[in-house]
Amino acid sequence: MSEYSEYNHYTPYNQDSQPQEPGSGFPEYHPQHQRKKNGRAGKLVALALCCSFAGGILGAGGALLLQDREEPASQESLSILVESARENAQLEIVQVDGNEEMTPAQVYAANVQSTVGITTSITTNFFGFQTTSAASGSGFIITTDGYILTNYHVIEDSDAITVSMYDGSTYDAALIGYDKNNDIAVLKIEAENLSPVVLGDSDTLNVGDSVVAIGNPLGELTFSLTAGLVSAKDRQVTFSDNVTMNLIQTDAAINSGNSGGALFNMYGEVVGVTNAKYSSSSSGEASIDNIGFAIPINSIRSIVQSIIETGYISKPYMGVTVTDVGSEAQLYGLPQGASIREVTEGGPADKAGLESGDIVTKANDTDITCGNDLVQFVGDLSAGDNVTLSVYRQGQTLELTVVIEEQTQSALPEEESQAQQSSQQFYPWGFGGRP
Repeated sequence: MSEYSEYNHYTPYNQDSQPQEPGSGFPEYHPQHQRKKNGRAGKLVALALCCSFAGGILGAGGALLLQDREEPASQESLSILVESARENAQLEIVQVDGNEEMTPAQVYAANVQSTVGITTSITTNFFGFQTTSAASGSGFIITTDGYILTNYHVIEDSDAITVSMYDGSTYDAALIGYDKNNDIAVLKIEAENLSPVVLGDSDTLNVGDSVVAIGNPLGELTFSLTAGLVSAKDRQVTFSDNVTMNLIQTDAAINSGNSGGALFNMYGEVVGVTNAKYSSSSSGEASIDNIGFAIPINSIRSIVQSIIETGYISKPYMGVTVTDVGSEAQLYGLPQGASIREVTEGGPADKAGLESGDIVTKANDTDITCGNDLVQFVGDLSAGDNVTLSVYRQGQTLELTVVIEEQTQSALPEEESQAQQSSQQFYPWGFGGRP
């Protein structure tokens, strides 16, 4: 039915608006008349619509045009699109020199070529049947000849590792070594003349400093930048395997797939390795937003260097395993501190006279309130350093001096020492470096 179909049925009416029989004053209905009236009615309606449309456009302006055709139409009848006169800014690509503060766009441009996506293949046996799954994460280039840093949990249990570059090229990667307790892994690809990142100084960060992260959130949104602030430093975070790490907290968005990516300061330097976020444990809990974490680069720099240069991890070593003094034990008069769970025979602590059951309350002039405090303190030392410990033992306070030694362990699983495996009871890293 056409737009004007209401005019396609003609019925004669008399003056009283009653239907009129043919021959009673109105012309008799003929099909020929129908066609003529249809065409005329269509023209009238079309004209009426056009007039209505024109009247809506012209309005008062139309009356003015009839009075004086020289005057312009009223501006009230015009739709005006406003465009900015600002010229597009040209992004200046600058080199990271540690002296010039950069915009987030400049940090991204200077470092996106150094960022990589990591995909792993994991084969699992289920009742004799093998299934293969994939996992994704991020990483970043640390040398021109293809060494890459990422998280250990990104490549854990993987059978194959593939690295994707910003230009679209891909490489098979070899696992050079890892430190599970610090959640880092070093990969190697066969490539030359790459663009490495510049490592910064995470100790210079302040709460409130701006930072940006570059990575592959969800394993799909490749080479994404997120920005935020340093929310806290030295935040103690305990993971499901009872490993406690001192991390940088940030409100920059850190999601699954960002793990292993770099956290940059606004000088374009890497100050951390993103590795965790808080999330709700159930759908019934309130959502948790913008609480992400990164490993301070200073805490792992020497470990990474040792993995690349020697294939081993060298750490300061005291020779004990520790735990916290429980709140119930404190109710019975025991002090806060690092409770000595086990002393390695022949190790530095054993030589100094430390015993199982001792509680370390101070190291040099630093108060020790928990096991992790002592782990962190020893991790900052070097082989040959002397440490004076204040030790609570059966109601007495003793002072013992420990000479720190160096412990090496393999960076690859097939060569891990028995000593490393036995130290993974309470604080798995023992006293072999910062978590």
